[in-house]
Amino acid sequence: MVSVQRIWGQAPHSAFTDLVRFRDSWFCTFREGESHVSYDGSIRVISSSDGETWSSAAHISGRPEQDLRDPKLVVAPDGRLMVLGLDRRLQGEDRYEFFSWVAFSEDGSNWSDPVEVGEPDVFMWRVTWNQGVAYATGYTDRRAFSHRSNQEELVRLYRSEDGTQFDPYVNYLFERGSPSEASIVFQEDETAVCLLRRDGGDNSAQIGTSAPPYDHWNWKDLGLPIGGPHLVSLPDGRLVGSGRLRLEDQESRTALWWLDPDAGTATEILRLPSGGDTSYAGMVFHEDLLWVSYYSTHEEKTSIYLAKVSLPSP
Repeated sequence: MVSVQRIWGQAPHSAFTDLVRFRDSWFCTFREGESHVSYDGSIRVISSSDGETWSSAAHISGRPEQDLRDPKLVVAPDGRLMVLGLDRRLQGEDRYEFFSWVAFSEDGSNWSDPVEVGEPDVFMWRVTWNQGVAYATGYTDRRAFSHRSNQEELVRLYRSEDGTQFDPYVNYLFERGSPSEASIVFQEDETAVCLLRRDGGDNSAQIGTSAPPYDHWNWKDLGLPIGGPHLVSLPDGRLVGSGRLRLEDQESRTALWWLDPDAGTATEILRLPSGGDTSYAGMVFHEDLLWVSYYSTHEEKTSIYLAKVSLPSP
């Protein structure tokens, strides 16, 4: 650990982060609301030229009883900053419907109107661009379709050539144990690697690999329950994963792992200062440091943190 600091915490609950380097500045996004699942969520984007001093760059809000949440940032091939988020709308007691949406910005401050993408009640999690094509996973949520007994629990792989029209590409990316959030990276040899959360059975995360055209995947069980997973590939090809680890009789923590998709192993690198309601990290490798945004409730209230990590040589 080189350094860690709390960079934002103005709302009662600030969570679900992502981080990107865009036009020589840092941009971090996250949800603000009264609590983890309140129906008042809005999206905050903050920026910094040096990673030390942060200010608000944009605020995207919805209507009453509308929860905007889980924003993810990526730079599109045309040079614009792109955000993928979720619009969750209350539809009665213990039931809601949701839609995924995208918006674009030339400068990180002025954003286009959100455009719905994907399929209703399929939660698109994160976009990764490769060779001019956007790939995103999407999963179904039992709480959203509790009124439809025939709805499947699944994770799909979507693709898009413009970032606004996403079509199902692999209908059943993974099917066992209530799969949900996932992060995909593409290696130098064009191999795709996916880190996938599961919420059923033993809750153990999966790591999958696929060669072009990415319509067939091989999976291995990591043996760890990883929530809010994210995955980055270092310039030397090594893979770093992040997420929440909650083991029996232990407090929740946000951690980093070395991931080996061939061996199906996750080796913990370090625990970030964290506890309670925590996880959902954004990661950028920049100037020989891994920059990690995440949220945690180990100090005062649920806030946003930024850590800089020096990784050992291979």
